[in-house]
Amino acid sequence: MRTTRRSFLRCAALSPAVASTIAGSRLERGTWGQNSGTIHWPQPIGSPVLESIRPVIENSRDVTTHFGKIQEVAGWMAYEELPLPDFTLPYGLSKDRNVAIDFAMVSNSIDSAFTDFKTHVKLQVDFEGEHYSDSDAMTACLKRAMDEGIPVLDGNYLAKITRADMERIFAANIEIPMLDEKAEVLRQVGQVLVAKYGGHFYNFIAACPPLLYDNGKGLVDRLVAEFPRYNDVSQFEGHEIKFYKLAQLGFWGLYASLGRSGQFKLEDPQKLTAFADYIVPVALRLMGITSYSQELEQTIDTYQLIPRDSRQEIELRAHTIYATALLREEINKLRPADMQIIIPQVDARLWSAYHKTFWPHHLTKTIMY
Repeated sequence: MRTTRRSFLRCAALSPAVASTIAGSRLERGTWGQNSGTIHWPQPIGSPVLESIRPVIENSRDVTTHFGKIQEVAGWMAYEELPLPDFTLPYGLSKDRNVAIDFAMVSNSIDSAFTDFKTHVKLQVDFEGEHYSDSDAMTACLKRAMDEGIPVLDGNYLAKITRADMERIFAANIEIPMLDEKAEVLRQVGQVLVAKYGGHFYNFIAACPPLLYDNGKGLVDRLVAEFPRYNDVSQFEGHEIKFYKLAQLGFWGLYASLGRSGQFKLEDPQKLTAFADYIVPVALRLMGITSYSQELEQTIDTYQLIPRDSRQEIELRAHTIYATALLREEINKLRPADMQIIIPQVDARLWSAYHKTFWPHHLTKTIMY
């Protein structure tokens, strides 16, 4: 069976070692009042992402999270297996640590928008006897380029990549969506890698402590500070809202694929939040955990674009992070100490069950997710 990003998300879960580190202290959850009633707030997990979204949840107009429904869903989801991670990077790339890190992070840098915004056709490609679509098609194209001798993992090449290069690398059933934006992302990433890290992401990893957050020195801290494409933030009523979708997803993927072998160490995976994208909001909506205003519902149902950084887009993403944090907390109340989970496991459970649904998701043209 081929192992892809999607199979990773289906099986991604928490290792026993991590479970033991987070099964201890459980801080009391606070609440605050609002005209619509009391809003429950999840316990702190040491994440600036979770901490930043509070103003959005407190002042939302178009998205509501229903705590009672979270408790109801947790009542049965807590007893699901939520299997331990068993993931290897595709195409045997895990055999070489440096190649694995570079491939994971370069592909992660352009892991956004694989469906044409006008025709709704997904990127698809055939490679090594398999048919791939969506983000899996993108990674297949990168591996195909590597096999053809194109140095797509080298910052020196990426820093000067052209539109023609992109068209050749990502030749598929359609032009890869947001091709020009993705090319600019790769050029920016390549320039930083060349200037600071010898052209490779594995040198960036080596320069950081094995922590997501470490007073500005951690993996996420430095990734979002040094690589503009990863600084996934929005402004909301004078507050900076941090989402860090791809920054978090990249390191979660490395941890799940290389952690057991000791090729990638991460000491604080419990600080990860959900990876706020298009699909998890659909899962939450269909489960009744969230509900939308009539205006937002109609916008989504009629496939209208929701602008990046608009109030509606920010609320959709913030409630994804908020609701999954609460759901994880309620699930853990029902599970034994050695089976505690972290938020990415909830994210994976929801994403894997709904990524093929025909229910419409919001459409936002962005390189951030």
